[in-house]
Amino acid sequence: MSGGADCPCPPAPLAVSGRPGSLPLTLVLAPLLALWTVLVVGLGLPVLMGLKLVRLRRLAEAARLVIWWYGRGCVALIRAFVPVRGRGLSPASFPQPCIVVANHLSVLDVYFMGAQPVWNMCFVVKSWPWRIPFYRPFMRLAGYLDSDRLPAEELLARSRAVLEAGGSVLFFPEGRRSRDGNLGRFHSGAFALAVATGRPLVPLCLAGTDRLLPPGSRLLNPAEVTLAALPAVAPAPFAAGPVGHIELRKLVKKRMSEALAALRSGADPHTP
Repeated sequence: MSGGADCPCPPAPLAVSGRPGSLPLTLVLAPLLALWTVLVVGLGLPVLMGLKLVRLRRLAEAARLVIWWYGRGCVALIRAFVPVRGRGLSPASFPQPCIVVANHLSVLDVYFMGAQPVWNMCFVVKSWPWRIPFYRPFMRLAGYLDSDRLPAEELLARSRAVLEAGGSVLFFPEGRRSRDGNLGRFHSGAFALAVATGRPLVPLCLAGTDRLLPPGSRLLNPAEVTLAALPAVAPAPFAAGPVGHIELRKLVKKRMSEALAALRSGADPHTP
């Protein structure tokens, strides 16, 4: 069971090549994102401790709320310089609790999760982000799950516990960033979880983040970013038989592939 995201490291203006306008965009936006990160890291833990003292919210949920605020702040800063569009991102598109599966193009994808309306979201991530000192405490408090280190059975059990407690779970089922914009191989974890729990599965498509910050680049490029939530998929029809989660995986991947092709062509992915 896998499907975590690659390292969500803040971009730094170190590269010297890119599209026209890349260097000015990076020199302005990257410091703003860094300052926002410093602010949240500095104030986030005291806020969490205050919430714990007054018992306003479970600590894991409070941490997820702070992380969601941080993501929304990142998206707001990016939106001030590049177009960011959302389609189908209303709360009605995310029946709670749910399992979200998103394609993976760039390290910025994790930050753009702040654009979706669900704050009580547990991320399944790979091991590398846990090595970032200023992110690790928040990830631990939020109950994030390490897809590299946890055995499949334990990862499934912990994800199920999050859903039973009222939280949602986010997977990047490819497990790593696409290098050509096309969907890679999907891991089965999110789909096995959906079949086992009966919780709806929401496909979330991202386009343009690979142009904004391509894999291997430290320069931000002028781009347009779109996030589109597709209609939720009920796992009940796939519950019969030992390979139902595989059929669910194939269906969701097909729908996401078609939606991404529509986004790249400028069409509405919700239009048949």
